[in-house]
Amino acid sequence: MTGAAQKSALAPGAGVTVAAVAPWVAAAALLVALPFVFTSNSAITIMNQMAITTVFALAYNMLLGQGGMLSFGHAVYMGVGGFMCVHIMNMVEDYSLPLPLPVLPIFGGLFGMGLATIVGAFSTRKAGTVFAMISLGVGELIAAMSVIIVVFFGGEEGVSGDRTYGLPFFGIEFLQQIEVYYLTAFWLLLSTLLMYLYSRTPLGRMANAVRDNPERAEFLGYSARWVRFFSFCASGFFAGIAGGLFAINYEILTEENLNLTQSGAILLVTFLGGVGVFFGPIIGAVVFTLLQTVLSLETEIWQLYLGALFVATVMFFPGGLAGVLMMHLPAWRFGKARLLVGPYIKTLIPAAFSILGVAALLEISFHRRHAAIGDEEMTLFWTTFDSHALLPTLIAAAVAAGGFWLARRTAPELRDAWHRANTPNAPAARSDRSAA
Repeated sequence: MTGAAQKSALAPGAGVTVAAVAPWVAAAALLVALPFVFTSNSAITIMNQMAITTVFALAYNMLLGQGGMLSFGHAVYMGVGGFMCVHIMNMVEDYSLPLPLPVLPIFGGLFGMGLATIVGAFSTRKAGTVFAMISLGVGELIAAMSVIIVVFFGGEEGVSGDRTYGLPFFGIEFLQQIEVYYLTAFWLLLSTLLMYLYSRTPLGRMANAVRDNPERAEFLGYSARWVRFFSFCASGFFAGIAGGLFAINYEILTEENLNLTQSGAILLVTFLGGVGVFFGPIIGAVVFTLLQTVLSLETEIWQLYLGALFVATVMFFPGGLAGVLMMHLPAWRFGKARLLVGPYIKTLIPAAFSILGVAALLEISFHRRHAAIGDEEMTLFWTTFDSHALLPTLIAAAVAAGGFWLARRTAPELRDAWHRANTPNAPAARSDRSAA
């Protein structure tokens, strides 16, 4: 065996190793343990929504992150997969079909892939703006058809089903939310693993090559169109699986599952987490779901905060939240991550107070404009006060301005620590600057 062959055989992807399997075992253990930590039905429902959003975001990232195809209508593939699963639920009830509930997401995936095959046949000829506009048009077309083709989409009322009429799966009838959670968690882990393995295949690698330089890929003998087409179909399949999981959890689908709002939301989730890293959409799905479910219970303007977070991520952290984590890998490898702890505390705490001050100003202003007559009192940060009084506004403005000033003042120290932590031969401590 030649030296090159030996290196190939010993390459990280040459076989299954403990390091390759350990993250998946840890993820499975975490999914099993979470319901024992968060035991309420509301918490389990939120975790189910996280899982569904994660599968959908990873499927979307197969297009955007790996294939470089920006889609504005990807919700239709999740939606039609979900509608198909609801119809199969009803067929199981009406005709007593021997179909257990856990296999239904496969039908959603196949239906989503079928639609993606039809649309991808003409939309994947080009990437960039052309593909984005076609995806937008197709998405709006199918969303508009949902109120016309009543036999499949159910019109404005949508289509509903009942998951409990299916064939029991090893005695499990999926009556309780915890049973649905473990079903959703199983499909989450399986779908994530399959999408990761797809990204390591030659086709997945070529999707990256076509994304970066389609002309060069064509020169090497690969068809950029067919690479995009297969990636599009695979993405449609996993989006359909996410739709099937949505149908199992909520037992109803409507036109809202197909419209532009849902497509825009998954774009936001993916960008928020980071399109350049495989696990980025997972982080984005968790953060987005928490903001959508928890923050929406606390404030009526939660979408404003979500939009501001998205804009800040695109402007200052284009790699997303996962990209921020990856930026710290050099400092960790050099053993200098501890140099960042103190400067981070000095900078991020004032910055957090500044953000809270701005949020307080927004909440006070919103309450002033929309509160009913005689309802001037509001509760914010566990404090009740009159929103029309001047003092709360002045305090919020002072906190916002003071926090911003302190953060700006300590930012140079953070930049210096960042440079030292990410430079191999830089001194661990900042050298003293003499006055001479």
